[in-house]
Amino acid sequence: MGQALTLREVNWQRSENGSAHHTDKYPGKELVVRRGQAFTITLTFSGEWKTGQGLTFIAETGPRPSLQAKTQAVFDISKPASKDTWGAVVQSTSSGSARISISSPATAPIGRYRLSVRVTLAGRSSTLNIGTFVLLFNPWSKEDVVFMPNAAECNEYVLEEFGVLFVGSSFYMHSFGWNYGQFQAGILDICLSILDRSLEYRRDAAADVSRRNDPKYVGRVLSAMVNSPDDNGVLMGNWSGEYSGGKSPNSWNGSVAILVNWKQSGYKSVRYGQCWVFAAVLATVLRCLGIPSRAISNFNSAHDVDENLTVDEYYDAAGNPLNTGEDSVWNFHVWNEGWFTRSDLGSSYDGWQVLDATPQERSEGIYRCGPASVTAVKEGDVDLKHDVPFVFAEVNADRVAWTYDSATRNKKPLHTDTRSIGQSISTKAVGSYARVDVTNTYKYEEGSQKEREIFEKAHKKMVPDAELRGTSARLLEIIPKPYISGKFKVDSPLEVGKDVNLILILSNLTSVARNVKANITAWAIVYTRKPIREIWKDTLSVTLAANEEKQLPIKITYAEYQQRLTTDNMIQITALCQVQSGTEVLVQRELTMTNPPVDMKVLGEAKVNKAVEVEVMFTNPINEEVKDCVLRAEGNDLLNGSLKINVPSLKPNETSAVQFEIIPTKSGTKQLLINFSCDKFSDIKAFETINVAK
Repeated sequence: MGQALTLREVNWQRSENGSAHHTDKYPGKELVVRRGQAFTITLTFSGEWKTGQGLTFIAETGPRPSLQAKTQAVFDISKPASKDTWGAVVQSTSSGSARISISSPATAPIGRYRLSVRVTLAGRSSTLNIGTFVLLFNPWSKEDVVFMPNAAECNEYVLEEFGVLFVGSSFYMHSFGWNYGQFQAGILDICLSILDRSLEYRRDAAADVSRRNDPKYVGRVLSAMVNSPDDNGVLMGNWSGEYSGGKSPNSWNGSVAILVNWKQSGYKSVRYGQCWVFAAVLATVLRCLGIPSRAISNFNSAHDVDENLTVDEYYDAAGNPLNTGEDSVWNFHVWNEGWFTRSDLGSSYDGWQVLDATPQERSEGIYRCGPASVTAVKEGDVDLKHDVPFVFAEVNADRVAWTYDSATRNKKPLHTDTRSIGQSISTKAVGSYARVDVTNTYKYEEGSQKEREIFEKAHKKMVPDAELRGTSARLLEIIPKPYISGKFKVDSPLEVGKDVNLILILSNLTSVARNVKANITAWAIVYTRKPIREIWKDTLSVTLAANEEKQLPIKITYAEYQQRLTTDNMIQITALCQVQSGTEVLVQRELTMTNPPVDMKVLGEAKVNKAVEVEVMFTNPINEEVKDCVLRAEGNDLLNGSLKINVPSLKPNETSAVQFEIIPTKSGTKQLLINFSCDKFSDIKAFETINVAK
């Protein structure tokens, strides 16, 4: 008898396969490939193997692989391989070794596979373990349901490791950098372990793994797992304005630290996240697994708890916002879109699908949302899954403001608004940091006949009882026409450290003089418009002559708001105007205060493995000393982890210049992000794009 056959060497040809599969950015030794596309390995045997003798390959994934569940494949050498099944083709042989092309179907479940080969020699079989490889979705393959025909979009939505997120309010949008980091060390493993810790996997691991061929299923599982309530998922939400016991959501610069922290803590939920953090982490995981993804920001986003397409907001007689109702309108909300076909709905619903990991409402008993076809949202097809009614309300609900008397429990409608929800829906442009407005993919033009028709169509399906429908339209008939109108005008830059100067402009809409009493309040809010602390209040009385307009100046000093602002830097100012023998009028505005800038410069050319200095400058703009100054920096392939530098206190108008060095480890376009905080300003962000030469 000859010696037993063994595998002397396995060459996974990572460089060649990585380049062909767009997976060359994944670090580590393990082969990462995309489904529906062949990859090549070279096997070198010891013993009596002769070229061309029987080889049968076995590829398996999950805990109980089976042919029926398509989590196991057994395939011989064939010529040529079929598109619909696993196959192997010998490309060349030399003494004792074979170069073999292995292909998977474009419908194979994604995940980590174990590959082995059964060699039959002189009537005797032996099975040899080849090793493991990871199989991902393939947006470059026409056969894959995530296929994205545009190469520039594929690069942006799958391969881009950094981007910008749009936040603020419809009055003042701004953006900051985010480090997605899907190709950083250990992230692919963590993304696969997120799937393996899901409720579905715990319930029936074999069935769960077999369904990982479907991005609809994978996306829905991930939208539940990125938040914490049901399954000890990655991130815990917190909208209280107080973040002790964790990190303020504003302080994160990227997803890598969050995902690594989750794993290293033994899979305890990381504290804390808010919508853009949930969205950015979900984008990292989707891109890492091969599902094209982008973050979407919706301004004036409705959270319609009772799904009646009307969002109710309540105020007391003094004009204070009340936390009476469950409905709310967030200044902005960030979710994701994933790109894939909808075989369950029909091809007209293919393309971008909303996936939202922020735990707002339960879907089938679990905090998750989507996939909801963006086309279904636009067309008002709210009877299609998943969670289209919730997303439809986020961009289309009507708003009704009420006064509420807690003593008598009486409420009185003030005004209705059918246009302000779902403004400036935004995403990052392909290949640049510009903002692209995608509102028209979610709804027809606001106020157009088509938009109202779609609203009515959705309303009939969501609120079958005709008595409950058209609340805002009926209220419009009930509310008497107001005698006056009002608006707030900002009269100086809204900068933290400076006084807030506003003008309340009141106009008499009638030809009779009117006495007006305005109860004005200013509250520090978080971006969900939840009132946290009262900042200031005042009452003004004024007489408006017939058709007269008056301008009333309002000042809120820095001393008045300084201690009360949340890290969101947002103030809501409200004037509840009582008009003699007329209906009350509500005038309101959200103010986003901007932090002073922090400037960053790279002092020299960035080259791989060469140190280069970075300088960060900050000038204290206020008339008191700022203390507890800390600078944090991070950047994929520029710094190992994150850098923390304590900065000395700064006297009024004093400038600090902090220098540190970065040593790039890879060439290409990189992003360096910084975050500066002190006792008077929190989380001032800046980023610099750095082109690293070889």
